[in-house]
Amino acid sequence: MPRVIDRLTWLGHATVLVEVGGARLLTDPVLRRRVAHLRRHAPAVPAPRDVDAVLLSHAHRDHLDLPTLRRLQPRPPLVVAPRGVGRTLRRLTGAEVRELEPGETTAVGPVRVVAVPAVHRVRRSPLGPASGALGFVVQHGGRRVYFAGDTEAFPQMADLGPLDAALLPIWGWGTSLGPGHMDPVQAADAVALLRPRLAVPIHWGTLLPLGVERRRGHVLRDPVDAFVRAAAERHPQTRVAVLAPGEAVDL
Repeated sequence: MPRVIDRLTWLGHATVLVEVGGARLLTDPVLRRRVAHLRRHAPAVPAPRDVDAVLLSHAHRDHLDLPTLRRLQPRPPLVVAPRGVGRTLRRLTGAEVRELEPGETTAVGPVRVVAVPAVHRVRRSPLGPASGALGFVVQHGGRRVYFAGDTEAFPQMADLGPLDAALLPIWGWGTSLGPGHMDPVQAADAVALLRPRLAVPIHWGTLLPLGVERRRGHVLRDPVDAFVRAAAERHPQTRVAVLAPGEAVDL
C-alpha cells in the first residue's frame, strides 16, 4: 500500500489544498482571474480534482466564489461552513452543506474538522444580512492543521496550539487593511500564540482591485517579506514556508 503523504498546496489568496490522513480538503476556493472588482495577479492554477470537502471560512466574495465552487470536479463537494450560509449554498450549488458554530466538529472521511472562532465581521453585500466567520482545525491521529480564514489575532488562539501547521492570513487584496484582518506583524504575533511547527502565509500576493497595477510589485510582495522577518523575531522555533501558487510543502 502506498504511503499517504500529508501535504499543503497553496493555490493563491486563501485557497489551500490540505491533504491530511488521505482526505483532500480545499479552503475558501477562489481560482478565477477576476472576482467582482478584484483581478488575479498570481499565476493561474487549475482547480484540484476529487476534493472531499470545502472548508468555507465566511461569505465574503474573495472567499466564497460560487463559480469556482461549480468548477470543482466531481461536483458538488461537501461544504463545511459557518451557520447562516447553508441555504444560499445549497440553492446555488446543489452541494451538501454542514453548518457549524465555533466548538462544533464534523467528520470528513478519516479526519475530524473542528470549527474555531474568527474575529471578522461579514456581510456578503453592504445591505445584506450578517453571517458568521470561522477558522478550522483539521485533525487526524496526532496531526493538527489550523486554517485561520480571515481574522484578527485574539488571545484564545493560544488554546489552539501547539500545531503541526498554521495557514495564516497576513494581508488582504488592496493597499490597506480594515478591521478583522491581520497585517504581517499581527500575523507574527499569532504565530507566537499558536506555536506551530510550520507556518504558511496566505491571503497575500494574489488579488488587487482594478486600477492599482502601477504599485502592484510592492503591494504583492512586501507583506510576505515583512511577515518572514517578524515571525523569526517573535517565534523563531516556527519554520515559515513561503509558497508560490501551486507549490506544496509536506508535513
